[in-house]
Amino acid sequence: MATSAYISGRKRYQRPQSILWSENAGTLSNGLYVPTGQEIGANSSLTTGGINQFLILSDHNREDMSFNSERIEKRERTINGRMRSYHIADKLTMSVSWNNLPSRAYSNKADFASTGLSPNKGTSSEFTADGGAGGVEVLDWYESHQGPFWMYLAYDKYTNFPVDGATTDASFGHLGKYNQIVEVYFSDFNYSVVKRGGTNHDLWNISVSLEEV
Repeated sequence: MATSAYISGRKRYQRPQSILWSENAGTLSNGLYVPTGQEIGANSSLTTGGINQFLILSDHNREDMSFNSERIEKRERTINGRMRSYHIADKLTMSVSWNNLPSRAYSNKADFASTGLSPNKGTSSEFTADGGAGGVEVLDWYESHQGPFWMYLAYDKYTNFPVDGATTDASFGHLGKYNQIVEVYFSDFNYSVVKRGGTNHDLWNISVSLEEV
């Protein structure tokens, strides 16, 4: 199965790519939440936990991640005129888009090793800036997921990062982790082919909206 070392190896910068889609809610490994099973594009020798279990999306030309929260509650006025609310849940809706995203991450299969590294990393065969999923991989995930799946998010939520410059902290967790995991459905998906590439990839614009289960 994927490990915390694998996720660390897959990131290009200090923090992981902002969005990961997974078939499962993952496990806690060395203080980091990691999905169970192998990434789409992993070496065929890596099968523990199941193949094609998660997809790391690219930050290549990614636009804003927009969040909206729907508060599900029942409000009514009491006999004295005051409002009373029965809170049920807060549900998240999230939208994100990419401009000029390469249609594929690599010219061939990424072939990620157990370290999370691809033999094509940093070469002319790597099309996205961080080795994250290109348009074809994102579209394939959409077409094969009519039901719910899990979305891992990495962004600065105040309770999840250490203080005073420390890389680890017992109260604030580990710097650079996926800090929010949400089960979601696709609510909208659009893409357009902006430019036809001269090799085996094009440039796409993609827009995705998701809604919490």
